[in-house]
Amino acid sequence: MKALTTLILVGFFGIFAECAKARELVTMPGFQAGQIIVKNSERRLYLVLNEVQAIRYSVAVGKPGKQWFGARYIDGKYVQPAWSPPSDVKRDNPNLPDVIAGGSSHNPMGERALTLNGGTYAIHGTNRPESVGKFASYGCIRMLNEDIKDLYERVRVGTSVVVVR
Repeated sequence: MKALTTLILVGFFGIFAECAKARELVTMPGFQAGQIIVKNSERRLYLVLNEVQAIRYSVAVGKPGKQWFGARYIDGKYVQPAWSPPSDVKRDNPNLPDVIAGGSSHNPMGERALTLNGGTYAIHGTNRPESVGKFASYGCIRMLNEDIKDLYERVRVGTSVVVVR
């Protein structure tokens, strides 16, 4: 019984340590304060705080063939957004409904969403936290719900977002 208790505690603290690593303060010189940088190859999003520091978050990014690169800006902020599957998602999953209500456990947008100009992509929470840190989306940037809530409070509409390899 003691071995089982130890195993459960080790597992719990291992999960806790992983969550703690999901968001951290790092050194990141050379970027403009307030800017969001997404590094697809690292599966990380950086919110630049000042000339040398950023908050680093773990994210899921586009699957091979679904990644994109370039500059956008946040054009909307939403709490528990509804989701309408884009045409390529609907084509691959024809049984999806046309709209999934915000707050539904089936809604892949999670607790918050920051939409990006251009109308296709967003930085959002997820109902699949196990996907964070992986190449898993159709191009959106997925974050743990607690991380998107943090980022949501720190940024405004108009914030610059740069996605790099």
